[in-house]
Amino acid sequence: MSAEGEYDCIVIGAGVQGSFTAYQLAKKNQKTLLLEQFLLPHSRGSSHGQTRIIRRAYDQDFYTHMMEECYELWAQLEREAGVKLYRQTGLLVMGPENSESYQQFKVTLQRNKTPMVVLTHDNFSQHIPNVNLAPGDGAFVDISAGVLFADRALRTVQGQFQKLGGVIRDNETVTNIKPGPVVTVSTSAGVYRAKSLVITAGPWTNKLLAHTGLQLPLEVVKINVCYWKEKVLGSYNVKRRFPCFLLTEGEEAKEHIYGLPSNEYPGLVKICYHMGSETDPDQRDKQTDRSDIEILGRYVTRCLPGLVPEPAVVESCMYTLTPDRHFVLDCHPAYINIVIGAGFSGHGFKFGPVIGKLLCELSLGEMPSNDLSPFRIRRFHAKTKSAL
Repeated sequence: MSAEGEYDCIVIGAGVQGSFTAYQLAKKNQKTLLLEQFLLPHSRGSSHGQTRIIRRAYDQDFYTHMMEECYELWAQLEREAGVKLYRQTGLLVMGPENSESYQQFKVTLQRNKTPMVVLTHDNFSQHIPNVNLAPGDGAFVDISAGVLFADRALRTVQGQFQKLGGVIRDNETVTNIKPGPVVTVSTSAGVYRAKSLVITAGPWTNKLLAHTGLQLPLEVVKINVCYWKEKVLGSYNVKRRFPCFLLTEGEEAKEHIYGLPSNEYPGLVKICYHMGSETDPDQRDKQTDRSDIEILGRYVTRCLPGLVPEPAVVESCMYTLTPDRHFVLDCHPAYINIVIGAGFSGHGFKFGPVIGKLLCELSLGEMPSNDLSPFRIRRFHAKTKSAL
């Protein structure tokens, strides 16, 4: 085999998590190969699209703590590359005042002394025009939250990886993984070997893990990414300081509804339901369920009167869900030199820089810089034991 096939580490999957992992490995002077099954850039997985929300507002302390470092790492990448990747807008969090979910978000921010402003029904409309706050709902703003420019971020981190000597091979489907002290990865175009392997393949994770005798309890769902037209151009525009928003639960549904100000498409506001219908990632567009769009239409009618309550544009994305909606960041139970980053459950993009750092540390056998106990595979022990 040619020398080009020998690496210190191979990363499979060039979405946000895999790209940041490869970048972190290259910064540690590891000869790293980043493999991607589709031609880059592509819109077939979970990392495409122009925007994502970045926030500290969470219902779990460990996510809020991780985001402290993430903000620093995103800013560091901006400085390194000379590219703007983040725009501060604030995040408006709304939900039934006495509900457990809303209170967890609010208390977690207060406990972690995160900059926030609590709004009342009396002053809500002064601060947030063109939004109806439901009776009994509370509201606060996570001030440092905002918009990440997702496609730009992905291009930037991949570019920095290549500047560090990293190799990206796209349009190569992995056909086999042979574990061992040296892992052998076969693709549609070649055979590569490395001391360690990181799998960050999103909806295709279990397909790859099948080669290693492991299956994780992952569910893949298709998300309808909806854009809603402003009745008066600019009403919900980022330049008018309209924030991102998150509804913890509401009259229409128990899952989150989230939105971003009009920016990427002039006059269109991105509003999505934080759940979808199960799908095969290789047959994504055969999934035509629109029940989430109907939920959003009812919500827009009730709470966002300045928008036409029928989406003008619908795009597709996929979430890979774990049962508890927490990530998987761990070594393979049988092969310590195979590392898995999976199950980002529709809220992982903003964590890309710190997840890349953690997966890099695991692949190098270093002590992780964060507590990974919420993300270990052993929490699924009963479901994975029989698959090994």
